[in-house]
Amino acid sequence: MASAATDLFLGKFVAILESEAASIAGVRDQVDEIKQELVFMKSFLEDADGGEQAHTQVEKAWVASVRDLANDVENTIDEFMYRVYEQRNGGRFSRWFHKTIHFPKHLWYKRRIANKLQKIAVAIRAIPERNQRYHGAAAVEVKSTSEDIRRWVQNQAESSLYQKEDELVGIEGDKNMLLGWLMDEAKHQIAVSVVGMGGSGKTTLVARTFKDDIVKRDFECYAWITVSQSYVIEDLLRRLIKEFHKGKREEVPADINAMSYNELLEILVNYLETKRYLIVLDDVWDVHLWDKIRFSFPDKQLGSRVMLTTRREDIASSSFGVESHVHKIQPLERGDAWELFSMKAFSSYQNKSCSPELLPLARELVEKCEGLPLAIVALSGLMSSKKSLTEWSTVYNSLNWHLTNNSLLEPMKMRILLFSFNDLPYRLKQCFLSCSLFPEDHVIVNNRLITLWIAEGFVEHVEGLTPEEVARGYLMELIFRNMLQQRFLGSLPACKMHDLLREIALSIAKEEKFCVVHDGGETVEETGALRLSIQTTNREIGSCTGISRLRSFLVFATGVSSFSFSNKLPFDLKLLKVLDLEDVPLDYLPDNLTSLFNLKYLNLRGTPITELPESIGQLRNLQTLNITLTKIVALPRGISKLLNLRHLLVGRFFSRKIIGVRIPSSISKMKKLQRLALQM
Repeated sequence: MASAATDLFLGKFVAILESEAASIAGVRDQVDEIKQELVFMKSFLEDADGGEQAHTQVEKAWVASVRDLANDVENTIDEFMYRVYEQRNGGRFSRWFHKTIHFPKHLWYKRRIANKLQKIAVAIRAIPERNQRYHGAAAVEVKSTSEDIRRWVQNQAESSLYQKEDELVGIEGDKNMLLGWLMDEAKHQIAVSVVGMGGSGKTTLVARTFKDDIVKRDFECYAWITVSQSYVIEDLLRRLIKEFHKGKREEVPADINAMSYNELLEILVNYLETKRYLIVLDDVWDVHLWDKIRFSFPDKQLGSRVMLTTRREDIASSSFGVESHVHKIQPLERGDAWELFSMKAFSSYQNKSCSPELLPLARELVEKCEGLPLAIVALSGLMSSKKSLTEWSTVYNSLNWHLTNNSLLEPMKMRILLFSFNDLPYRLKQCFLSCSLFPEDHVIVNNRLITLWIAEGFVEHVEGLTPEEVARGYLMELIFRNMLQQRFLGSLPACKMHDLLREIALSIAKEEKFCVVHDGGETVEETGALRLSIQTTNREIGSCTGISRLRSFLVFATGVSSFSFSNKLPFDLKLLKVLDLEDVPLDYLPDNLTSLFNLKYLNLRGTPITELPESIGQLRNLQTLNITLTKIVALPRGISKLLNLRHLLVGRFFSRKIIGVRIPSSISKMKKLQRLALQM
């Protein structure tokens, strides 16, 4: 990901430093030199980030050095921009500057900038020299072009594959078995477990069964929730209640987010005890979950059923205290595996079938997936863009190299998934890794992801296309490659990252300091990562040290009825671009929110805040502001100062109706505004 950081820096360097720093004596030469060096570094690193990852320890060390340098460079420039901002807006730096401008001390700031740039130039020159010394020059091949992006965008309308759920073949027998257990005439409660390794198709099989018309007709109510490794029992009960009410189009009980375990249990039991219900608990990891939750599933001899999916056989074979059945997912047989692979890999071929010259290689590649559906669809997505025998041979040989030399990556299916990631163009790698910031099994609305990518600077400028169109092309390409799964959240197009792919993404992201996920412990420690996701069950974020260089900060406060930043954001975030607090039960907005001059994306959707400060207009770089489902009645006049705002999403939800907010007439000044939407 070093090339990504370098590329983002280049645009900032050209647009800002050349105009702002040129007047500083001794800086112009450093600017020109660094810009020229980084152009070549960018091309080299795009190739290094391409289909072939660093193979040797020397190459890995070299790429890591470039990555760290690129991050340091961007931090230096962002800090300089912050100083310029303070000077323009009369901040402390400006007052100090004007007070000392007539004295020799003012030279300190100019010299500091010049010295930093000089050190950066020296470091940049040293890295390629070091690589030449220990390894030798590498060929440069740019992996992604504007034409590639344009093709991805155009392809959205050309293939119905984008609109379908992941295909799974050979499941009719398994589905009929599950339906038989669900439709059993027995009146007592029955538990059904589906067990299999990650990526084996457990969730897809159960989902197909759950959505069957017979199920919808025979059960009075039904709910599906994902449990995952970290869960809060109150949150599970809360989500079950919401799912049941949503399915019946009933209003959710008031103040449900503030209810205790006993209150939630009482509501759920009272709701279910006179109904025949079906509950699915997806992705169960805790062997004790059933003991914690079974009291909320009353058995009134009405034929109710509970299904669960798990990777763990000890959970599937547990004693549930009721009649139970276990179905173990088996790997796909050869014929089914080939059919699944062919659906995507040859979708654009004549007759949608494999050509004779590719057939032997294709068969061998499918064999390496060992019948795992997730590995098969990921590989088929990768190969769908390869047309010639040379391209297929290159992938086959590269994959064999990875399977031989990466012995620590077990099992083989995981290596294939990693190889599918390695084949992504570097900009898609950034977008893919950023999805790991969201919790396991989290369904992400497409527009949320697209505007976040734009704010981060991941989206390339393509002549004739808007950034949103380009970003949507990225998303569709990731879905087409089966790196993300297409979903819907209500009526909104959405996507989800499979938990196995998320494990790979988190491992890569941590190693490359791209991002880190914090589990909500007492302290947030220094990691060097540029993006932080806090997934907490606490009411307040603990102490945070050494994280002032963050670019993105996301908070997911699961099962918490109130949340606080103790008046201020927990650390100095003056360089922050993305702040996502969706559904966090904030007591109030942090005092220092509007000091985030670099902020481009602010998501407050679903928070109980009642107003925005007049000083919101200080966020001059803001591109996206989402305040839907808040308690905000009117926008302040200062909103019209957000001249770079592209997306303004508003709307309150009261008594099952969407209610608008008052907007000042001066909003007409916001010439870049593309979307002013009233949304749920």
